[in-house]
Amino acid sequence: MTKKQLLSRLLQMIVVLIGISFLTFILTYMSPGDPVRTMLSASGVMPDEELVQSLRGQMGLNDPFLTQYFRWLTNCLHGDFGNSYSFSKPVLTLLAVRLWPTLRLTVFSMVLMLLISVPLGMLSAVYKNTWIDYLVRGLTFLGVSIPNFWVGLLLMLVFCVQVNWLPVICSGGDFKSMILPSVTLAIAMSSKYTRQVRTAVLEELSQDYVIGARARGVQEWKILWLNIFPNSFLPLITMLGLSIGSLLGGTSVVEVIFSYPGLGNLAVSAITSCDYNLIQGYVLWIAVIYMAINLIVDISYNLVDPRMRLKR
Repeated sequence: MTKKQLLSRLLQMIVVLIGISFLTFILTYMSPGDPVRTMLSASGVMPDEELVQSLRGQMGLNDPFLTQYFRWLTNCLHGDFGNSYSFSKPVLTLLAVRLWPTLRLTVFSMVLMLLISVPLGMLSAVYKNTWIDYLVRGLTFLGVSIPNFWVGLLLMLVFCVQVNWLPVICSGGDFKSMILPSVTLAIAMSSKYTRQVRTAVLEELSQDYVIGARARGVQEWKILWLNIFPNSFLPLITMLGLSIGSLLGGTSVVEVIFSYPGLGNLAVSAITSCDYNLIQGYVLWIAVIYMAINLIVDISYNLVDPRMRLKR
């Protein structure tokens, strides 16, 4: 990617972020409920009408829409996303605190998914139309069909209640509390990625360079891991980027089931309590993550595949 292309992408990201911020603000502005009443209820104060109107004036909630939006956008550009109504803390602080547990869960889930899907996908492709292939495809079909919340509840029933090996409530601070949420996420992802790896490997197996390597007497495992695997992994980079972006944004269902203190759980709490400042900050956070991941994926194509550099 040239400097001109990189600059163009960065400008596009800025325009998209402004558009997302405007849509997010107008949707929360039109949403039912009063942030002041929510804030007072969360602090245990009975919302009195005179007090509500006084606080609305102090917080600038009676100003015109565009005035409120540009004030909020200016504050965001200075790193101030406002205070959470339900937690009574700065939004940026809450997002930063929940980032580390979500990051740990993302890394652990992705590593576990790759350890499952890559060998199974390659095994299914190499032994195409055999009982191994049918077994792997059947398992992936089952994994894709089962919803995450059901898998999570089943794992919790077995490992937390029946055998009592793992904690029911995940603190996010130790390794044991990450096992069940990570396995739950990895099962669904590995089923999807196993199929993609199988398809990519099957396509590479029919290429001329594979036939030529076999004709030269190159060992099959070297062809598979040194030639086929790197080439078949390229189409998966985009999917990996999207998956990482999704996990970094927090997986709400899984985090709520296991009471995992991540961004997804925080987002659910913000929605249920009508915490508009926190919702707006979270949406912007998700947008930045996805655009940054997409940019990194585009750059990685140039680093991984030399043919992309030759097309400049």
